[in-house]
Amino acid sequence: MPRYVDGFVLPVPAKNVAAYRKIARLASKVWLEHGALEYVECMADDLNVPPGLLAFTDMVKPKRGETIMFSYIVYASKAQRNRISKKVMEDPRLAHLMKPDAMPFDLSRMACGGFKILVSAAAKD
Repeated sequence: MPRYVDGFVLPVPAKNVAAYRKIARLASKVWLEHGALEYVECMADDLNVPPGLLAFTDMVKPKRGETIMFSYIVYASKAQRNRISKKVMEDPRLAHLMKPDAMPFDLSRMACGGFKILVSAAAKD
């Protein structure tokens, strides 16, 4: 079954990680209730890369005291993503977050985009 992914990379001040986690927990419930298949938020742990490769730190250029988040949401299709995203943006539980100053990070430094899945594999249980 074809799937579609929205991906995000952003710096978050370390002092705001708890607030970010609180928002992410609420957002995950909202996205899943509206039909997303999976919602994942990851916090940087090991950003050392071999020489010659671009590190997330090179891309995001975190300021002192910031950590990097990598997040993604999986949908059944791009059409489903568009339908679900519209519902999420209209959901009253998230309305207060739609203002730039409501987020515990700088929205202007968040990178995001939609992606077609090229290859997908998983270990069997």
